[in-house]
Parts: sequence; C-alpha cells; structure tokens
Amino acid sequence: MIANTIEEFETDVGEQIKSLRLKQNIDRATLALRAGCSVSALKNLEYGTGSTLRTLIAVVRALGREDWLRNVAPMATISPLSMPKAGHTRQRARPSTK
Repeated sequence: MIANTIEEFETDVGEQIKSLRLKQNIDRATLALRAGCSVSALKNLEYGTGSTLRTLIAVVRALGREDWLRNVAPMATISPLSMPKAGHTRQRARPSTK
C-alpha cells in the first residue's frame, strides 16, 4: 500500500513494526521493556495513532533495525564543490550597498 496521507503513513509504519515484532516472536511487554517505553506507547506506535520520535527510535533499535533510521538520516558527505577554495577563507562579510 502506498501511503498518501500522514495518517496512512503512520499506519503503514506501525504495521511494519508490529510485523517485525511478531516475526521475532517478541510480545509487546518484552519489546516495551527493551525499548524503555510503555506498552501503551508501543501500542500507539503499532496502531499508527500517534507516537513520539523517541519511541519510534527506541523501538526500532530494540528490534535491531537501526538500518531503517540510517536510510532516513544518512551520514552527511562533504562535496568538494561545497568546500572553499584553497588559500582563501573569508574573514568578514561584505559591506552592504545602498
């Protein structure tokens, strides 16, 4: 299913987390304990009824799927084109023109 709204996306993510939890044969109480969150917070995440970023990250890490998070926020790479030219570092801003 392709999520079109935020609510649909929340539901889709929650279903994926629940599916992974069940594949790993972990009950909600155990996963909540491992993630350091409440069972109700985990239920909210799985049902897509609202959750915090902290809960999402904790649960994903407890399930051993940090790779999901790395896909969302990949490590920054430095482009040589964005680096200043060698030998020239600006020391101050240009004066404004009137």
